[in-house]
Amino acid sequence: MALLLTAPLLSSDAIPGIARAGLAMFVTVIIFPWVRDLGYQLPSNIVDYFLLVIGEALIGVILGFFLGLIYSIFQLGGEFFAFQMGFGASSVFDPLAQVEVPLMGQYLNLVAMLVFVTIGGFQKVFISGVWGSFKALKAIDLVTGREYLLKMFAGSMGRLFETALTISFPIVGTIFVVYVCMGLLAKAAPQMNLLMLGFPISIGVAFLVLLLIIPFIVDVASRVIEAGFTQLETMYTNIAGSA
Repeated sequence: MALLLTAPLLSSDAIPGIARAGLAMFVTVIIFPWVRDLGYQLPSNIVDYFLLVIGEALIGVILGFFLGLIYSIFQLGGEFFAFQMGFGASSVFDPLAQVEVPLMGQYLNLVAMLVFVTIGGFQKVFISGVWGSFKALKAIDLVTGREYLLKMFAGSMGRLFETALTISFPIVGTIFVVYVCMGLLAKAAPQMNLLMLGFPISIGVAFLVLLLIIPFIVDVASRVIEAGFTQLETMYTNIAGSA
């Protein structure tokens, strides 16, 4: 349930709470016999049981937060070039994240969501996220593997900025060249009102470049999402190994 409350798309307020609770119950009924066969012992002490519930909920929150970082890559990438192309002051309300995001960041976010659904992201959430976590982790492993968790999240934040900059660099670099050319034109022909012409030129060029690199963005989104789930499986192995 904690994973459904924090994971992208599934945590949207557009999904009724009763539907989310019903999905969590359905997944529980499906997963429980397999978890029992793994020898997952429930404590008899109420205090230990309460701590176990908190630990399992924390695992779900960590998984949901990690998956949310994937979508932050595309929002941040759109924000990098939105200001350069003249859309810096334009923001839209994201009903999924319940926050205001840049217009171009929301566009790239929608592209990432489409790719997520296309490559079977929901199946991976329940197979790698729910079943994989029960198979490889226990709540106590979060305590013994806390150093690896901190290093993983720190590295993920660094890769977030790196990948976002990679996605936005074709547009940012092209607009930079456009601004340099307009600066040279302003020096050569001061009578030209380049301040008024600059915005439509930069917006038009940015949309043209965005149209050309859409296949590249879709491919990057697919590889980033696949890499995210692969890193989750690596996290299970390393945390369990450090226990």
